[in-house]
Amino acid sequence: MHGLVRQRFASEGMVAHDRAADGSVVDGSVVDSGAANSGVAGNGAAIAPAADGRVPGEAGPPVSGEVPRWLRAAAAWAWRILLLAGALYIIARVAAVLYVVVVPCAAALLLTALLQPLAARLRRRGWPPLAATWCTLLGAIIVLAGATALATARVQAEYPALLAQLRHTTAQIQSWLSGAPFHLKTGNLDKASSAIVKYISQHQSVVEGTVVTGGRIAAEVLAGVVLTFFVTFFLIKDGRKIWVWLIHRAQPQNKARIDQAGRSAWQAVVYYVRGTVVVAAIHAIVMGITLSVMNAPLAVPLALFMFLAAFVPLVGVLVAGGLAILVTLAANGWPEAVIVLGVLVVMNQLEGHLLQPQIVGKMVRLHPLAVILVLAVGGVVAGIAGAVVAVPITAALSRAIPELRGEDPVEAGTADAGPTGDPG
Repeated sequence: MHGLVRQRFASEGMVAHDRAADGSVVDGSVVDSGAANSGVAGNGAAIAPAADGRVPGEAGPPVSGEVPRWLRAAAAWAWRILLLAGALYIIARVAAVLYVVVVPCAAALLLTALLQPLAARLRRRGWPPLAATWCTLLGAIIVLAGATALATARVQAEYPALLAQLRHTTAQIQSWLSGAPFHLKTGNLDKASSAIVKYISQHQSVVEGTVVTGGRIAAEVLAGVVLTFFVTFFLIKDGRKIWVWLIHRAQPQNKARIDQAGRSAWQAVVYYVRGTVVVAAIHAIVMGITLSVMNAPLAVPLALFMFLAAFVPLVGVLVAGGLAILVTLAANGWPEAVIVLGVLVVMNQLEGHLLQPQIVGKMVRLHPLAVILVLAVGGVVAGIAGAVVAVPITAALSRAIPELRGEDPVEAGTADAGPTGDPG
């Protein structure tokens, strides 16, 4: 009998030894997780520390030589960022080599965003796609040709008067510099003019090289204009078909998300181009009226230049306004130049606080710091063309990325269908 009892207790001890709650055993007694953490065995007895001072079951210090978690995360992000930067650099280098193709394509996208809504309205009224596209493009060409012809005619008509006013202003400046406190001799200006003429006559090869370079640039501009026309034509006519072909190889579960991201990005570009055209037109009209009232020369060409410069946010209006101030100063004197400066400051304030938020809308509103940074990056990478397309690209990405990630973008109105939308 006593042997059976001893055998039974021995069997239960072996089971307890083999089936501890967390596998921890101290002298044949089971140690649960709570007891292990508190240093007390399951039977209430204290657990003796190990040789290294740790209580059995307690997590030890990191192994010597193990990389900390924060350093592993930083290294993972670092190589990804370096890979992305390298890819962007390669893309920028390829675009720089193919700028004759890249710049016209970018211009065609912006023109399509501006003109496609008109083509869509014509299609809704029953026009065939080909007829609607040709009518839209021909109307745009007529407007551009008319504005260019008007600006050229005004320059030719007002150029002699501008030269006379410039001579008069130059004489006044020379008289002012010859008096106190400068006491400069007017002969120095004549010597400077003679030196320029002498340099040009002695470096005829440089001048000829400049002329040849100018002819090459003119040929590239002509090729770019032709390419822009054809790309714009096909984007307006077959934009939806081109977009469907681009995404047709995507996975079925991702195709709908990619399509919605493209539509959202295109809406952002459409709203940006529309708003920029309206704001640029307001700037041009106000500046043209101001210069005409003050009887300043080249009012129409300066207004047209103001319209084109407004497509470079923040910087373009300042450059065009500075040119208008210089022309007014040279022709009419400093009081009129100060008035132009005041009008320019008021227009910039209205643009930042009223025109951009209300006309461009919340969909593509970007913080001024973001605009300045993307303008700087675009200008450094691709010059004026990069500065023009930097903001619409940023606006498109800000709308497409949330769609790709499955997030809900900021609620905004819908634009007319573009290359990513159903025409009409």
